[in-house]
Amino acid sequence: MRHISKHFAGVKANDDIDIELKKGEVLALLGENGAGKTTLMNILFGIYKADNGEIVINGKSIHISSPHDALKHGVGMVQQHFTLVPSFTTAENIVLGLKELGFIPKTKNVESRIEELGNRYGLPVNPRAKVWTLSVGEKQRIEILKLLYTGAKILILDEPTAVLTPQEAESLFEAVRKMVADGASVIFISHKLDEVMEVSDRVTVLRSGKVVGTVNTAEVTKNDLARMMVGRDVILDIQKPEVEIGKKILEIENLKVKNDKGLLSVNNLNLEVKAGEVLGIAGVAGNGQRELAEAIYGLRKVEVGKILLHGKDITGTSVSHRIKEGIAYIPEDRKGTATCPNLPVSTNLFLKNTITRLADSTHFFIDRKKIVEKAAELINSYSIMTPSPKTPVKFLSGGNIQKVVLARELSTTPSLIIASHPTRGLDIGAMEFVYRTLLEQKRKGAAILLLAGELYEIFRLSDRVAVIYEGEIVGYAPPDPAYIEEIGLMMGGSKKAGELH
Repeated sequence: MRHISKHFAGVKANDDIDIELKKGEVLALLGENGAGKTTLMNILFGIYKADNGEIVINGKSIHISSPHDALKHGVGMVQQHFTLVPSFTTAENIVLGLKELGFIPKTKNVESRIEELGNRYGLPVNPRAKVWTLSVGEKQRIEILKLLYTGAKILILDEPTAVLTPQEAESLFEAVRKMVADGASVIFISHKLDEVMEVSDRVTVLRSGKVVGTVNTAEVTKNDLARMMVGRDVILDIQKPEVEIGKKILEIENLKVKNDKGLLSVNNLNLEVKAGEVLGIAGVAGNGQRELAEAIYGLRKVEVGKILLHGKDITGTSVSHRIKEGIAYIPEDRKGTATCPNLPVSTNLFLKNTITRLADSTHFFIDRKKIVEKAAELINSYSIMTPSPKTPVKFLSGGNIQKVVLARELSTTPSLIIASHPTRGLDIGAMEFVYRTLLEQKRKGAAILLLAGELYEIFRLSDRVAVIYEGEIVGYAPPDPAYIEEIGLMMGGSKKAGELH
């Protein structure tokens, strides 16, 4: 790709980018959130049209105006959000749209070919299974096999391990190695430095829509890559403070909660978190984590069971009552749930009970001047990069929006913090800030329930790890990579255990 540029509403997402992909290699595309990685690959796959530049494959300049064009030229992409038809079988999904590419498949031949490809690359699937019955990992295999079935020689994988267990991620890496051994080339988009170091041959780093550089993976360290991404040194190894674990803050007994479809998503769940403790919840997305967090905070009805805070039953109480009792909630959706994007930073900082503390109780009005003054203090304390306290939150970066949420939730010195995917979509610098902020709350004695999709994040912050599967805590483990295999098996539902030592 040569001199690729792309603008969105005056913002330069890609700025004169050159990247080169060699035959039979894995090129990792690394960068902060918003660096332009996915935009660039969407141009290569024909989803977006570049404003400038050209795409050259095998020495020939080609025009790609749609995914259909891309597939014709042997370019395929597995996106973060799958594009499968749930009511179709594996085979039906794989051949969907192939006639337009010149394929006239027969069912028996298709199923045989799918099994052959699955066995060859270690991506086994049942060709006759309905997609809606399959796990997330199996759905991803179908997306990859669909590209291999068409004969794609350039495969783009966008954050492919985000929804996988450790075992599924390792199987994917093995499949990628076999693909490149057979002459395919893979572009691997990721923000996880460990997996980039493991699976890639070279790394191209983007920052603010530009290429910072391309390096051979074997010649750099994780710290080198982090420095290229952020533009400064980043401390990757955060030290957990030595804190004496205190009394029980949160106790959950036999909890049952339904999801938005009315199906049981939290099933007979039991856990406890103590003062000064971080309990990390490990699990594949969709196993009841969101429903659990919302039930504890009072946003979702409890069908059966109890939620105790400081030994008191708060199961039927309101959100405002739980806030007053010291619960803070950092939701996973920082733009939709955690903030009001169109409102100013100052207003978002005081959306909760703190706004009542700034109101003039005598005249029953809100002192907006005082809100802006207090907001300025929090903006300074949490290093929130904003032109003004009056700037709408929607104009801030993801990292700064998360700082607004942290400042609001933690400035009241909570006794229990529910942190749901607190660093999702953040760059390394912002992640470092979130880690330090949460660990400072641990040092102050807060109990923290950490629900995260990344095991390395759970290991870094947690004192204990609880594994959730189908809405139930199926086992516990120390926050140690030595237990990653056992944790992964429990995450996949193939092993149940008590406490691992």
